[in-house]
Amino acid sequence: MANHKATKKDVRQAAKRRDRNKYYGKTTRNAIRDLRAVEEKKGASEEFPKVASMIDKLAKRGIIHKNKAANLKSKLARKVNTLAK
Repeated sequence: MANHKATKKDVRQAAKRRDRNKYYGKTTRNAIRDLRAVEEKKGASEEFPKVASMIDKLAKRGIIHKNKAANLKSKLARKVNTLAK
C-alpha cells in the first residue's frame, strides 16, 4: 500500500468503482439469464429492450467491450425472434 494521501484516495475510489462495476455486470448477467429462460414470445419481446439497454450501458461504462455487447444483443434478439407465440 502506498503512503501518499492521493494514492490512498485513489485506492479507495478504485475499490468503489470495482464494486459498482461488479454489481452492474452481475445484475445484467442475471437479466440475460432470465430473458433466455422465458418461453413465450410476448414476455421475451417486452423484456428484450430493457436487457439490451443494460448491455449498452455496460459497454458505455467500459465494463464490457462494445463488440461483446453487440454479440450479446444479437444472440438475444435471435433467440427472441425464434420463439413461438
